[in-house]
Amino acid sequence: MAQWDDMAVVGRIARPHGIRGQVIVNPETDFPEQRFRKGASFWIRSSQGDERLTIGSVRFHGGRPVIDFEGFERVEDVERLAGVELRVPEEELTALEPGLFYHHQLVGCVVEMPDGAVVGTVSRIEGGLGGSRLVVDGRRGEILVPLATEICVDIDVGAKRIRIEPPEGLLDLNVSRR
Repeated sequence: MAQWDDMAVVGRIARPHGIRGQVIVNPETDFPEQRFRKGASFWIRSSQGDERLTIGSVRFHGGRPVIDFEGFERVEDVERLAGVELRVPEEELTALEPGLFYHHQLVGCVVEMPDGAVVGTVSRIEGGLGGSRLVVDGRRGEILVPLATEICVDIDVGAKRIRIEPPEGLLDLNVSRR
């Protein structure tokens, strides 16, 4: 098994669905049909420790997968899974085109200005394909930085560094005090 912190989150179990051990998943991937298919497996961490779960069947409803896992047949079997993350080892992720990144690759990156001044560290990514933004923990609070090529001009996930060239006033405008 890969280390828990080295695995990528691809979804989160929202809640049980029905009485036959199915769950509704909130996908955290741009490839839900590829990721959530019969036979696919995931790692979870619950009150019972780390477990590997395999999809027995899946259907999509309202854009979200409704899944039953092998060995889970009753609602009582899956109640403990509500809220748990579904993770996969990074090597199982779909390869992306150059210039595209998974959210987990950006978390922990140091954000800096062209002159090397550190703005902060990426704590999470908000939004989706249509408009993602970096949430950066800076000295003055959280700073929201649009994840746009005009602003994030150099992303080096290997070095955990993002160089930005924000428009005048953007960093001051998007500071939220903690």
